[in-house]
Amino acid sequence: MKNAILALMLLVFVVGCNSSKTNPNKNTSATEKNKQVQNDTVRIVNEEAEYEVIIIEPGFNTWLASRARPREFYTQSFLEARNIRYVTEWNNRVLQPQRYNPNLYELQINYYNGIDYGYEVNYLMYNYFIYFQNTYKQNLLGGRVPVN
Repeated sequence: MKNAILALMLLVFVVGCNSSKTNPNKNTSATEKNKQVQNDTVRIVNEEAEYEVIIIEPGFNTWLASRARPREFYTQSFLEARNIRYVTEWNNRVLQPQRYNPNLYELQINYYNGIDYGYEVNYLMYNYFIYFQNTYKQNLLGGRVPVN
């Protein structure tokens, strides 16, 4: 009985000392967290074509600014050709959650061949696919994954 009381007191002491530690993320205010989410969100809206693209991915904006090839490096036809292949493979993986990680491939992408989405949408989508493959060690098309 004496040992049980001693063990209980030791446990209370350890828990009491541990609970006084501060969590560095706890001091982050809600507005700062909201800014972080907003900074990691890319939103493209084209009201004329009635579409909206939202990319919410931590680190994508930083990667885009620092590692991606500059705009106008690729032609729009190159980007469209790659994007249709990436989207097709992405959507195939969404439909096979038992084979591919359903946490990575959550939603299908509605991107259709023959629709002109414009250069900016194609540029951002292409670069997101490159970022995604390098970040999560995925290979959507087989062969070598571009670094940027």
